[in-house]
Amino acid sequence: MPVVAMIGGGQLARMTHQAAVALGQCLRVLSAGSDEPAAQVSADVVLGHHDDLNALRTVATGSNVVTFDHEQVPTEHLEALVAEGVNVQPPPSALVFAQDKLRMRRKLAELGVAIPAFAEVTWAGDVTKFGEEHGWPVVVKAIRGGYDGRGVWMPADAEEAEATVQHQLDLGVPLMVEEKVELRRELSAMVGRSPFGQGAAWPVVETVQRDGQCAVVIAPAPSLDEDTAIDAERMALGLAAELGVVGSMAVELFETMDGRILVNELAMRPHNSGHWTMDGCRTSQFEQHLRAVLDYPLGDTSPLAPVTVMANILGAPEVPSMSMDERLHHLFARMPDAKVHLYGKGERKDRKIGHVNIIGGADGRSDNAAYVAEVREKAERAAHWMSHAEWTDGWDPHA
Repeated sequence: MPVVAMIGGGQLARMTHQAAVALGQCLRVLSAGSDEPAAQVSADVVLGHHDDLNALRTVATGSNVVTFDHEQVPTEHLEALVAEGVNVQPPPSALVFAQDKLRMRRKLAELGVAIPAFAEVTWAGDVTKFGEEHGWPVVVKAIRGGYDGRGVWMPADAEEAEATVQHQLDLGVPLMVEEKVELRRELSAMVGRSPFGQGAAWPVVETVQRDGQCAVVIAPAPSLDEDTAIDAERMALGLAAELGVVGSMAVELFETMDGRILVNELAMRPHNSGHWTMDGCRTSQFEQHLRAVLDYPLGDTSPLAPVTVMANILGAPEVPSMSMDERLHHLFARMPDAKVHLYGKGERKDRKIGHVNIIGGADGRSDNAAYVAEVREKAERAAHWMSHAEWTDGWDPHA
């Protein structure tokens, strides 16, 4: 069977490994440590760092394809691997648009894709000028790196912008600035694409952010206009083809108050907004990613229920005295239908340590607000219990 090497040993690699086992494969991972989530479960682990070219060469040796669970690998290292004959998917020519936010914005503008207004920042005056033209507050972003709210600042006025921008530039952080879009909500369009050119899209989902971090995903996005949803899926598939993406890709979207859809970010790998597919779809994003990078025919992306809700298990401010295993016992006793995915990570405040999927009943409808709210509440209640060892509705497991 083919060998797939994945750069990064985090939870995305761990869940990709689960899909690989079902396909008769063993995922090889490049992990920074033996305690990382994927390194705990994979039988084929190379210890090393993603910015070490020799480590990348080691994990690539004998593999059929090299892929990623994050976008932080230096582009020049990937280009060196490609020059040496390594099959890298997605290729660095595509991945660079997920690594570099400014290049991504410029490329999307060139393609005529709707995006927020933006500008490069070379000194604090660039942000001041942008704020005067587009209004305050503005969104300042690190061009490379940054996720889950990190590497993003929202100065409310010129004085705050000058202090923030000058500090980051002094640290050597390249920056860009964008308008702060008045949102109705955030959405995500996930697709898969193979080297053959086959594409497949999952339904567009709603993502609920808290403190810049994804907390809940509702699939499909409730009450999203059908034409808008189809347009978003087609746009995401078109982007994947235009950029030469291979694998799973998430296109993070803004839905504005007047119903327009703007592209926010691209992720060329499995993504938090696609975790619901593990239990709510015929083909998960992790299986699809493997199928795509190996150029297998892609899987059916049909949902298995009218609504599936994913809630992230985010570490509590203080680790509960009750063990995770005991929490799992109580959750299954109360919610035998809950699908829990734990990442093998230590608990700390706001850290993603797992997620819960709740699949709605077959008699519901995604445009029924009460039905969607019931499924969502159940998912969030389960996730809160797993992180805090307390029920949000006050239920006593020992009563």
